This record gives sequence, structure tokens and C-alpha cells, in this order.
Amino acid sequence: MSTSAPHRQVTPSEVLARKGGTPLVCLTAYTTPIARLVDAQCDIVLVGDSVGMVLHGLPSTLGVTMDMMILHGQAVARGVSRALMVVDMPFGSYEESPQQAFRNAARLMAETGAGAVKLEGGVAMADTIRFLNARSIPVMGHVGLTPQAINTLGGYKVQGRGADADRVLADARAVADAGAFSVVLEKVPATLADRITAQVAVPTIGIGASVGCDGQILVVDDMLGLFTAFQPKFVKRYGELGHSAAEAIAAYADEVRARRFPAAEHVFTDTPKAPPA
Repeated sequence: MSTSAPHRQVTPSEVLARKGGTPLVCLTAYTTPIARLVDAQCDIVLVGDSVGMVLHGLPSTLGVTMDMMILHGQAVARGVSRALMVVDMPFGSYEESPQQAFRNAARLMAETGAGAVKLEGGVAMADTIRFLNARSIPVMGHVGLTPQAINTLGGYKVQGRGADADRVLADARAVADAGAFSVVLEKVPATLADRITAQVAVPTIGIGASVGCDGQILVVDDMLGLFTAFQPKFVKRYGELGHSAAEAIAAYADEVRARRFPAAEHVFTDTPKAPPA
């Protein structure tokens, strides 16, 4: 019998304590097999509402539902044993009131086993974050480019350039002061990201921000080369699995059409194979 201690999952308070320390490694995951791979290397696994675009072919994250987030959260939970699992709150599930946010956040955590939720917005969401935090729901914030607000932001544009920097900085401060244990900075100038990182007391997690952030996150299908519909400037491809998969599928199709697959070793005979002596 093994005497090794069981894995213990990272907690939000441990993430908070990493401010200014070794950078936090974060990736998204939406399925059990990918969650297992990500969990082995990451501090935080995010079940992102990007699942709508990456796996469901939606044009944006706006069509993602609570049921979708719960389904994928449950799948990811089966593959996570040590990283902190955070689940995105989908559009329309928290903006109406702190009470609505609590009901949906509590449901997400109860039905997925998540250790925290993530929601988008800064100053406007501060009271909601404070309300959730006071009721034992850890919150990761998200400011800068907030994909659920693309209709009001005018698309997937860089946020915080010029005079707009003060707005994004105020958003990050509001989220941190309200009790978020970390905050994602998406698609903001590097100088602004460094300024925010220096001025807020919680870890900043960059995506299209700065190497000076307290951590980094990418969509796993982007960095593996599986999602290739478009490639944002901030994505580095660490693999080209999409190309490998296309080649493998083409090879399979060729062998099926040429009747080279299945071969003798892939089919069954009338007589069972004798067991080894």
C-alpha cells in the first residue's frame, strides 16, 4: 500500500500569497483528458467561457449558458487533483444583482466542485465581488478587455491606451479592494499592466499584458495549435496539434479507402488466441 500523502489542491489564499513570487502558471481546460495534462503543470486551471468558441463553434462567449459551464466544469473536475479549479460565470448570470450572482456562483461551485469563480468587470462589479467574498465564494476578477462586453467595447480592442489607462487601473484597484484573490489583465499595454501589478495587492494574471504580471494564462487550444480560426497577437503556439491531427485523419482516410485498414492485427478471428504458457 502506498504511504505517499494524497495530492492537495491549491487554494485561493495560496494564490493570493504568491503575489510578487514565482509566477503563477494558468491554462484553460474544458475536458477531462486535457484537464489531467494541464493539472500536472499548472497552479490554476480555468474552465473558461471561451469553451463556447473553442468547442461549440459560437462566434463569441455571449451564448454560453450556466448549464454549459456546469457540464464542462464537472468534466474538468474529474481530471484535476492539485491545481485550483476556477469556473467562469457566463454572461447574464451575475450582472443583475449581487443576489443573482450569489445564487449562480453557489450553484457553479456546488455542482462542479470548483474552488472559485471568475467574473468580468471592475468598478461596476466591486459590490458584487464584495458580496460574494463575504459569503465564502472566492472570486477571480477580470479587467481590461472583457469579452462579454465586446458589444459595448466595440470589439476585441486593446484597452487602457492613453487616457483610458486610468479607467482600467481604477477597475483593477476596485476588484482587488473588493476582495478578489487575483485579477486577470487582458489585452492591455505592457506598461499599464506593470503599473497595475505594482499598485494592487493581489496577483495579476496576464493574457496579452506583460511578462511582469504575477502569472500568465492562455487558452489551451490556442497554445496547442488546436484552435486555429484566428490567432491573437498574445498567443504563442507551443504545439501544432491541429496540423498533426489533420495529417493523422488524412492518413486514416487514405487507408480506409485503399482497404489497408483494418489490417489483420486489428480484427478478430473465429478462434480465441491461446493464452501464453
